[in-house]
Amino acid sequence: MVYVHNLSRVIIIIVFCNLQLIVTISPSIICNRIRGLSPKQKKICAESPDAFIALSNGHQLGALECQHQFKDNRWNCSEAWLKDIFGHFMVLGSKEAAFTYAIANAGVVYAIAAACSRGNISICGCDQYYRHQIAYQDKNFQPWKWGGCSVDIDFGIRFARKFLDAREIEADARSAMNLHNNQVGRKIVRKLLKKDCLCHGISGSCSLRTCWKTLPQFREIGDTLMMKYKKAKQVAAQNKDTGYNLVIRRSKIDKKPIMPKTLDLIYLEPSPTYCEKDIYLGSSGTHGRKCNRTSKGTDSCSMLCCGRGYITKLFHRTWQCNCKFIWEIMNVKCDICSERTEQYFCK
Repeated sequence: MVYVHNLSRVIIIIVFCNLQLIVTISPSIICNRIRGLSPKQKKICAESPDAFIALSNGHQLGALECQHQFKDNRWNCSEAWLKDIFGHFMVLGSKEAAFTYAIANAGVVYAIAAACSRGNISICGCDQYYRHQIAYQDKNFQPWKWGGCSVDIDFGIRFARKFLDAREIEADARSAMNLHNNQVGRKIVRKLLKKDCLCHGISGSCSLRTCWKTLPQFREIGDTLMMKYKKAKQVAAQNKDTGYNLVIRRSKIDKKPIMPKTLDLIYLEPSPTYCEKDIYLGSSGTHGRKCNRTSKGTDSCSMLCCGRGYITKLFHRTWQCNCKFIWEIMNVKCDICSERTEQYFCK
């Protein structure tokens, strides 16, 4: 049985008794079988299967970036996307949950906008807004104008908001937190857009440049959200007639409530230690994790091992080195080099 990974026309070839049966399955059937989707998300998936493929790629992009950013921390994002990747993948409303929701939305916006520019999604393409703008001058009075294929970031944001916000149906404080952090991730992508330009003119004079909006490296987005994570604000929920308002938690309750800024990551509950394995909390624990004995950061043995100590393992490696071609014998001769290293692992 062979599956063709294209939701717009999923073909299954069944070989039975030397006969081939070709069956076409509609996108709605496939979308209904994807674990973790809400009814509204299943509908969006069936209506825009090519965009949903890019969305899935963006979600994976966010997951990999999350694991990179936290690779040296007690919580290393290894459990966050293991189940129900389109559902609530972080139960506790912690700082780590704030980051995962933001990076997931950023990844989706990024992948959707990139796919639009490549022509991989039928309902979008290049952003046409800039192409109708007048010519400008930069700080050096060099003329330039909009042209080329600017990424359609607005479509990416709209689609991400429509799909990922659709799972927040509880209308409680946690949903309000998730919606805020979702928006932070989407806005960061727009804020970090770059301007690329191409020179025009005789003999490379660059008398005029054509410029367009392009996406940054996704690592830059991850680094920016990591800085937001380190400055995340703990909030408390105020139940209003119109829903939940989230205000920054303060030591004195008589102080005037302060709303978090639109680009602040926010969280409701303090983080656990993440020292022990707890799938419910999204923690893989730190037993057996490699640590750095000389570091003073989050990857240090004292920090990563939670005071349990560490064990030292010796490794011996040999390899061919100093290789030279000997003309007299028409052959290559090498020395044998070796080294012993110590590595440290949490108890």
